[in-house]
Amino acid sequence: MIMSRKDDLELLTRLPKEKLPDYIFLQLRNLWAVDGLYYLGIEERYGTEVATSIDANVWEVMGKIEARKLKEFLNLTTTDLPSMMKALLHSSWALDLEDKEVSISKNHAVIRTVRCRVQHTRKSKGLKEFGCKPVRFRFLKAFAKEFNPDIIVKCTVCPPDTHPENLWCEWEFIHKEK
Repeated sequence: MIMSRKDDLELLTRLPKEKLPDYIFLQLRNLWAVDGLYYLGIEERYGTEVATSIDANVWEVMGKIEARKLKEFLNLTTTDLPSMMKALLHSSWALDLEDKEVSISKNHAVIRTVRCRVQHTRKSKGLKEFGCKPVRFRFLKAFAKEFNPDIIVKCTVCPPDTHPENLWCEWEFIHKEK
């Protein structure tokens, strides 16, 4: 049997509407699992430094691609910080962060991860914390720059930084108006 995109769309429309968010989260977690397995494979063969460098390069490109696609998908026509944050909250990085705190104003925004599934999974497998700061930083900088080069991204804390038990990472976004 040959199936087209139209058939795939029909398949998806047959899912009960209340199941769609769970289905989306399932697929996001599957993508994160691939990302993690890929990283672990590179880390095992070439070491943590090489794996993190490759991961950071990939996520930097992904930040630009995802921002562009979400801007179009969400019909965002402005480049202000609230618009960028709206897109970011729909991104593959932020959408399924289980416990996040977000604050957004005209020229300042913060997103904090108080529970991180990736880090908890690593710990449960006896692995050390993943020093994700360079990876996330490059993703977030590329994402913000795609919206507006005047949006500055700052990291308050993110592994490998020492962090309190109830905070894994905190990212600040500042729009410096000209």
